[in-house]
Amino acid sequence: MIRRAVPGDIPFVAAIYEAIHDREERGEVTIGWQRGVYPTADTAREAAAQGELYVLEDGGRVVASGRVNRQQMPAYALVNWRFAAPDDRVLVLHTLTVDPAEQGKGYARQFLAFYEDLARRTGCTVLRIDTNARNAAARAMYAKHGYLESGVIPCEFNGIPGVNLVCMEKRA
Repeated sequence: MIRRAVPGDIPFVAAIYEAIHDREERGEVTIGWQRGVYPTADTAREAAAQGELYVLEDGGRVVASGRVNRQQMPAYALVNWRFAAPDDRVLVLHTLTVDPAEQGKGYARQFLAFYEDLARRTGCTVLRIDTNARNAAARAMYAKHGYLESGVIPCEFNGIPGVNLVCMEKRA
């Protein structure tokens, strides 16, 4: 089940962020995030306060999360997007995470399906996602689900300098 996050979900979402940071620091994955910078419990808390944080529960346990809104990163203005759309018709997925202990169970796919359905239900015609160019796994997963790379923009991303932001999109 995917639902809007409530304040009680924040510790569980933050624990997923920390587990991902742990794996990156051990060299098991390359995401391009930095512990204490992005994402943090405050990242989840802010998204939840805005009504934009969603969680995927399985068996009553939060196993995935993501922020969904119409806020495009400043770097998006530099991208030559394939699909033109007014800002109010673009839905953006930020910080999609799956608990590393639960990977391979289709949770990311379920979250993408939810996101795409939400876009259709809210009148959005274009879906946009970004990831760090270093995150080959995310790039491949998004491509597998029909997202096209429209640009790679060097920028500072949520306080992390030197990021090459891969901007991807798909028609809703």
